[in-house]
Amino acid sequence: TIWLSLHDYLLYEPDAATFVGLRNFSAILQDEVFWISLWHSVIWIVGVVGLQFLLGLVTALLLNQSFWWRGAARALVVVPWALPSVIIGLMWTWMYDFNVGVLNDILVRIGIIEAPVAWLARPDLALAAIMAALVWQGFPFFAITILAGLQTIPSELYEAAEIDGANRGQMLRHITLPSIADVIATALLLRTIWVANSLDVILVMTGGGPGYATHTLPLYAFVRAYSSMEFGYAAALALILTLLL
Repeated sequence: TIWLSLHDYLLYEPDAATFVGLRNFSAILQDEVFWISLWHSVIWIVGVVGLQFLLGLVTALLLNQSFWWRGAARALVVVPWALPSVIIGLMWTWMYDFNVGVLNDILVRIGIIEAPVAWLARPDLALAAIMAALVWQGFPFFAITILAGLQTIPSELYEAAEIDGANRGQMLRHITLPSIADVIATALLLRTIWVANSLDVILVMTGGGPGYATHTLPLYAFVRAYSSMEFGYAAALALILTLLL
């Protein structure tokens, strides 16, 4: 990849590869689509990972309680994580569909919107719509990981805190979160890397459109490589993403 990034390499002209040094990187810094994709990547990573973590933390805390169908709940929460990304992309695309989508139907029926919304065709909504799909897919990872961490906290700590008069919020802040800080840090690190590199759901749902509204860095590198066949330029984009990560 490093070697390719230093060449002007077109896949349909493999014998015409020209050494250009850092010219690809210089061109990237002047590429408006690169900066758009970089900004979208920041929104994508912060928004998706942050919401996945919060939803996963709440789910783990709930699943750590005792109730009669806890075993079934723990099994069901894994379903989004187990589904292939392509299936999730297709499923959410149908849910967002302007004509037959269940989301528009529900929102119109309960009066939140007056008419169906083209969620994936509007530049101001498309990225948020895809982020919602990925949040749903990825929160079980946090839920399962954090739940495993919660199981290691001694119950005596909570009993002592309760005797001292601590409420649930204080227990969460002073016992639960500090006890699983390492688990949370590891989960955040891994999920940040995975989300930053993910492009399959975006590719299935919008292909990066409308326009460049859902372009992220890995998707832009993919498009330059496999649509434009500019492997040298795409390799340089991939290296920049790697350095940022």
